[in-house]
Amino acid sequence: MQRLTGLIASLMVCGGAALADCADDAEVAAFVDAFAAKQPAQALGVEGSMDDALCTQAKVAAAMEPVMGPVAGYKAGLTSKPAQERFGVTEPVRGVLYRDGLLENGASVPEAYGAVPVFEADLLLVIGDPAINSAHTTEEAMAHISAIHPFIELPDLTLAKGQPINGVTLTAMGVGPRMGVMGDAVPVSDPAAMHMALQSMEVVLSAADGEELARVPGAAVLGHPVQSALWLVSKGVTFKEGDLVSVGSFGPLFPPAKGKGGATARYIGLPGDPSVSVTFTQ
Repeated sequence: MQRLTGLIASLMVCGGAALADCADDAEVAAFVDAFAAKQPAQALGVEGSMDDALCTQAKVAAAMEPVMGPVAGYKAGLTSKPAQERFGVTEPVRGVLYRDGLLENGASVPEAYGAVPVFEADLLLVIGDPAINSAHTTEEAMAHISAIHPFIELPDLTLAKGQPINGVTLTAMGVGPRMGVMGDAVPVSDPAAMHMALQSMEVVLSAADGEELARVPGAAVLGHPVQSALWLVSKGVTFKEGDLVSVGSFGPLFPPAKGKGGATARYIGLPGDPSVSVTFTQ
């Protein structure tokens, strides 16, 4: 509850500017009802600014708690140039992760786990202490990260066909949070070595039959995955110990059918070459 209260406070502060298109309670309730039913939803904040979208995101997060539990962390979306160009933005977008959407390694989920389900290789950072909020470089930030988790995110793009999907509407709904599968924690015992490994690793996403879907260097996410945490701080997030950070996608988004029954992400170059897997059921 404390984290959600902080999220709402930070998102509602918009420099005193009027919020022209912060969604009203009825719009938010309709969105949450559609999400809970795994039905396509109407976009929120279509005519609004990014400040409006962050205001709406806070209201959605509060209304989503009975469905998905409290906010457990944050996500940086659209962290690659191709993704930004596709959605008409010039920088990443800020979203949230919900506690009840975080699943254990090897979890089985229905192929139709959302209204518009997709999956991607990602990575979670675990915030070790709030001193990360004062870090200026990825090397400094790494010293305040206690662990990382391999992560296959299972977003839900949620919106009905024909609804606008862009930086503002993605932000308004929290950047498509639904679920994600977490691999075992990899402790950060040597921050300098882990910093180098994260930048130089290769993230390989494969379908259940072994077909390689993507092979992407760690540097593909903003030059270094930890840069996502610094970017979130620059946009007003204040991290607490234990917060999770989804750094963004290593490669394209895929529909679950592309996984042919599941997917595995491997992180070649991290200690032990860890991996995480998900199974998709009919």
